[in-house]
Amino acid sequence: MTSAVIVIIGTADTKADELLFLKTCVEEAGAIGRIMDVGVLGSPPFEADYSKFDVAKAANTTNDDIIALGDENKAMIKQAEGATNLTRSLQQKKEIHGMLAIGGSMATDLALDVAAALPLGFPKVIASTIAFSPLLPTHRISPDVIMILWSAGLYGLNSICKAVLSQAAGAVTGACQIAKKTQSEQPVVAITSLGSSSLKYMLDLKPELEKRGYEVAVFHTTGMGGRAMEALAAQGIFAAVMDFSLIEVSNYQQGSIVNAGSDRLENAGITGIPQIVAPGGVTLMDFESWDPPIERLDGREIHVHNRLISCAQLTVEEKIDVAKIIAQKLSKAKSPTAFIMPLGGIDEWDKQGGPFNDPEGLAAFAETIANELKDNVELHAIDAHINDESFVQTALCIFDRWQTDGIIPDGIH
Repeated sequence: MTSAVIVIIGTADTKADELLFLKTCVEEAGAIGRIMDVGVLGSPPFEADYSKFDVAKAANTTNDDIIALGDENKAMIKQAEGATNLTRSLQQKKEIHGMLAIGGSMATDLALDVAAALPLGFPKVIASTIAFSPLLPTHRISPDVIMILWSAGLYGLNSICKAVLSQAAGAVTGACQIAKKTQSEQPVVAITSLGSSSLKYMLDLKPELEKRGYEVAVFHTTGMGGRAMEALAAQGIFAAVMDFSLIEVSNYQQGSIVNAGSDRLENAGITGIPQIVAPGGVTLMDFESWDPPIERLDGREIHVHNRLISCAQLTVEEKIDVAKIIAQKLSKAKSPTAFIMPLGGIDEWDKQGGPFNDPEGLAAFAETIANELKDNVELHAIDAHINDESFVQTALCIFDRWQTDGIIPDGIH
């Protein structure tokens, strides 16, 4: 562990004691701590390894110019740019092996940018006074960031915050010691899905793709899962994407907090990754079980999945709207794109006799998709339910054809 270098990020003018405490903790764990000062106005009582002037320079500006912006938000955005550029440069040159950031809302805002710029598998830990807060939108959270709530984290050290900060230091040093490399020997195929009580296709798809020599990564589309998939697709790490659970798109359309951001269903196509898409789950919208449903859901069929998440059925008009949004998103794709429309249903609960069965709404959705999809998208309408074997076979038929045509790289056995 003596070779592991941890960059410790925070505002050294206001968090000097805390930063120095963290440096001591990581060094007691056998690593090397180097402090990056992302403050703007004050002067720290110690010399940081990377000063606020270094951070400003990395943003192609000066500390004086950042101060001259005269606005704390604009100043921190510029400081975040510098901290991101500097940390990424240090990581690319292998001068650091992990990132640990601390702060309130200001430094957390900055730290989220830094973490998002670092690759998957590079240890990144944020101790924040707003960790897990609804203030943090899903699209700002990188796929493997570790966060811990920094309790009692204002105005100096105390026994409570020391307990938290020492855990954060242990988390990042431990991650540096045992983190596995993310590079797969096999091409990776991403699949989106919900749990098998709702969508079942991955149970058959995963082993079939593995037989073909691919590694399969399944993402749970309850907001953060779709966000992670989109972030990794933007990095181009997938050989193909099977995006078969789009409930996060309808959630975002309906204003649900269970969403993956405005760019859901866009990054694979924009990055050039071949994608096969199906509308799993968009008969519904999710919302938090622990809060009363919004008034406009009164009278709708509601399913309480657990104490965290519930779902309600969309109206016919809402299904038409989400179909248009899906078509619009897929029109941006620069990669080969296919859309499978299961005319028999798109969620286990919308089968005949199920609580969300809505033949009129499904037909309206399918008709809208057929009318709105652009020529860059192959449309495959099948007389089957999304959980039927024929759906899986349709998806594999497209996949195999694209593999034969060289669109998807061959699997490795």
